[in-house]
Amino acid sequence: MLISGAGIAGPTLAYWLARAGLRPTVVERAGAPRSSGSPVDVRGPALAVAERMGVVPDLRAAATAVTGLTFVDSRGRRVGRIPMGSARRGEVELPRGDLATILYEAGRDTVEYVFGDHVTALDQDAGGVDVTFAHAAPRRFDLVVGADGLHSAVRRLAFGPEAAFVRHLGLHIATAPLPGEPEGGRDVTMWTAPGRTVAIHPSRGRALAAFMFRGPAVPGLDHRDIARHRTLVTDAYADAGWRVPELLDVVRTTPDLYLDGVCQVRLPRWSNGRVTLLGDAASCVSLFGDGSTLAMAGAATLADALAAHPHDHGAALAAYESRHRTLVDPRQRGVARGAALLIPATRAGLTARDASIRVLSAASAVRSHWARAA
Repeated sequence: MLISGAGIAGPTLAYWLARAGLRPTVVERAGAPRSSGSPVDVRGPALAVAERMGVVPDLRAAATAVTGLTFVDSRGRRVGRIPMGSARRGEVELPRGDLATILYEAGRDTVEYVFGDHVTALDQDAGGVDVTFAHAAPRRFDLVVGADGLHSAVRRLAFGPEAAFVRHLGLHIATAPLPGEPEGGRDVTMWTAPGRTVAIHPSRGRALAAFMFRGPAVPGLDHRDIARHRTLVTDAYADAGWRVPELLDVVRTTPDLYLDGVCQVRLPRWSNGRVTLLGDAASCVSLFGDGSTLAMAGAATLADALAAHPHDHGAALAAYESRHRTLVDPRQRGVARGAALLIPATRAGLTARDASIRVLSAASAVRSHWARAA
C-alpha cells in the first residue's frame, strides 16, 4: 500500500498497517520529517490512539504546557483571562512538527519512507494502482491513500480539481516563529480588532506568532510563495496596534513563514476505487486544532477497517468512511461559531466577545478562590 504524505495521518496509518504485518510505503514531498509548525491538540479519540501506540510519554515531554488564554487591548491592557489547565487534562498540546516526528519515529523501522518525492500520476484497474512519481521509477500498489493535506495531489489526480472540493471560509492564518525565549509566562496572549487577531503562543522553547484575519480567497495563491505571503500579512495589519508592528518585522525577514486560507474540504465520497483520502485531504477543518486529532483517529479507523476486511477493499473503505464521518461532520459544522469567537467581524461583535470573556474570567477567578479555600 502507498501512503502519500508523512505529516500526521500518514505515519499513524503506516504504524498500524505495519503492526498488522504489512509493509506500507510512505512518500513525502519534503526532504525530511517536518520540524516546524503551529501547536496542535491530541485529544479524545486521538489520545486513545496514542496510548495504544505507546507514545503518550513522548507527547507529554514535548507538550507546550499552556496554562491560559489572555486577551489584551491595543495598549496591552488585559481584557480577561481564561485558564486552560483543567480543560486540558484529557489532551496534549504540542508543536505540529514534534507530533509528526514522534509518529514517524514510532514506525520508521517497519515502514518504507521515501522523502523528497511525490505522486504525479495514478492509473488504476480492478487489481491495483500504477503510480508514477516525480523522481522514482513507477510502482504498482494494491491501494493508494492520499494523506497529503489540504492541497492534496492524490485528491486532484483521483477525484478532480481542488476548486470542486475546497471551500474558502473567508479567513486566512499565518504563523511565524519568534526569535529568543518565550516571555510572559505560559499563557497565549491574544489581541483582536474587527476582522483581525494576533496571538503569541509560548509554544515550547520558542514563541510563535499567529495572524488570523478575514478576507476573500486570493486567486492563484501558491501556498509555497513566501514573498506573496509576507505582502498579504503586512498589508492586512498595516495600521494595527499593540505589538503588531514589531511582529511584522519578523514576518518580513523570517524564512519560516506559513500562510494559507482557512478552508473546509467536503467530498461526497472519500474513496474512488482503490484510492482513498485521509486527514485534511478528505475533510479539512483547519484553524481550531482538531485536524491532527481527526487525522490520527481516522488513520486508526482506516487501519482497523482494512484489518477487518483483508480481502475486500471496497467494504473496508466504506466501513472506514461510515465510522469516521461521525467524528468529522460535527467539527465541520462548528467552524463558523469558532471563527466568530476568535475573529469577530465587527466592532459590535468584538465588544460582545470581550464582555463574554470578562464574565468567564470573573467566574474562573471565583472558582479558583473557592478551590484554594477548600
